[in-house]
Amino acid sequence: MAEENNQANAQQDTQKPQLQFSLQRVYVKDISFESPNAPSVFQQPFKPKVGLDLDTTSEAIGNDLYEVVVKVTAQVSNNEDDTTAFLAEVEQAGLFRISGIVGDQLDHTLGAFCPNVLFPYARECIDSLVGRGSFPPLMLAPVNFEAMYAQRKQRAAQASEAAE
Repeated sequence: MAEENNQANAQQDTQKPQLQFSLQRVYVKDISFESPNAPSVFQQPFKPKVGLDLDTTSEAIGNDLYEVVVKVTAQVSNNEDDTTAFLAEVEQAGLFRISGIVGDQLDHTLGAFCPNVLFPYARECIDSLVGRGSFPPLMLAPVNFEAMYAQRKQRAAQASEAAE
């Protein structure tokens, strides 16, 4: 009887898709730092005004392999005269092997979970760039990619309703 149960369990296991999620590689896809008003920007009191843009994209690369990119752009100007102090941009990417997840769950994983994994790398990269440009550290706050994903889905639903 126990042998029959084991065989039945083995058949059920082979019928279920195996859930697999693994980070294969983390890499910088693109990086840029500009300080267009140096050295004059260093000769005045620095009262930074930070503008931050975030974007995520994902693309299927191959068999169960996906590239996810988090693009972070930080533009900092000096409040004294509104000149650009620096512009730092990083596209932090990762290769993820994902199987057994489909449809909305896969979309959610690629749009929210994977960017959460990549963002600390992007944040560190931005901070390093800013430091190399001789500016005070730019410690970016954590980002709620779950909320960003929900907003993106809501905007897409509203756009499709408006189109109908």
